[in-house]
Amino acid sequence: MSKGKGWSAAERVDLWRRYKAGESIRGIGLALDRRGGSIWRQLEPFGGIAPQRRRSARVLSLAEREEISRGLAADASIRSIAKALGRAPSTVSREVRRHGGQYYARYRYRARTADWRAWRRARRPKACRLSVQPELQSLVAGKLKLDWSPQQISGWLKEQYPADESMRVSPETIYRTLFVQARGALKKELLGHLRGKRRLRRSRVARKKDGRGQIVDAISIRERPAEAEDRAVPGHWEGDLLLGSNNSQIATLVERQSRFATLIKVPSRDTDVVVAALARHIRKLPTELRRSLTWDRGREMKHHKDFTVATDVKVYFCDPSSPWQRGSNENTNGLLRQYFPKGTDISGYSQAYLDKIALRLNQRPRKTLGFKTPADKLQTSVAPTD
Repeated sequence: MSKGKGWSAAERVDLWRRYKAGESIRGIGLALDRRGGSIWRQLEPFGGIAPQRRRSARVLSLAEREEISRGLAADASIRSIAKALGRAPSTVSREVRRHGGQYYARYRYRARTADWRAWRRARRPKACRLSVQPELQSLVAGKLKLDWSPQQISGWLKEQYPADESMRVSPETIYRTLFVQARGALKKELLGHLRGKRRLRRSRVARKKDGRGQIVDAISIRERPAEAEDRAVPGHWEGDLLLGSNNSQIATLVERQSRFATLIKVPSRDTDVVVAALARHIRKLPTELRRSLTWDRGREMKHHKDFTVATDVKVYFCDPSSPWQRGSNENTNGLLRQYFPKGTDISGYSQAYLDKIALRLNQRPRKTLGFKTPADKLQTSVAPTD
């Protein structure tokens, strides 16, 4: 890969185009023959928000400058050139003087050079509202420290200051001021109070392209049988991956009626690996415990049809960003953090150890079960099997 070479304007445009389209930093680096760190250094100062510049409709365009250049070459007067463009003579006169085309040396004026100089000279960043409104800045920073979201802050300001437009700020402005640190109005440390912990913003298009919400022929949780919803019969499961550091994970399954938990070792998040491991486990269960599986929108279940063929168990998917729809599994994953804290590499744990932890959970009395254990609850629901 290239090392130490500068960035051309065309390369920067291509970088932002690819990032906005959802390509990974690694993928962009491979496409542009750059190291990942170099890509990150281009994105990080802007928080993943592409810097945008727009040409005002009031200024001369490149096409108009080319008309001026042709008029000067034909020895036309400033007034006639201005009349042909529909511009004031003073506008054309200033343009010509500013870019080296004095009357006695008209041949020096070049449209493209003049346009480039004008574009560069126009780089006057507009101060954001939070940087020029100390009282508003202080209020926003204070609410962020209380873990308020930008949307909550914006809505609260409208309620508190209904007649004062100067005390209004949009959620997007707050986000941009946090992520684009060049604005300098909000300290970078306040990013830690946002619910999402990413340091680069992604467009909605890019977030969709990560595979979540794009599972082919996904069956909505709204089509799940009523008996699963009211926990009337056993055999309906909720599942997800519990993530650790260094790309490690384990699959967790929870039976909805009894809250009985199972932990399954999976070496990767690859959909074929996860589906195969889940199918092997489900096939070992008695028939009355094989009714349905509810999963998040993770791409590890992209091949859910293969799972259904192998087990005859349909997979129902939660709505995007709705983890509460598999609340039993979410609660169990929270309990498992006692044994697998966030940031722990869980790839080294054996299946035997995972079974031991699952047994501890299943023999722990639960308030929601009237202080019975998940193991006792499940045993009373199904006949004992080998």
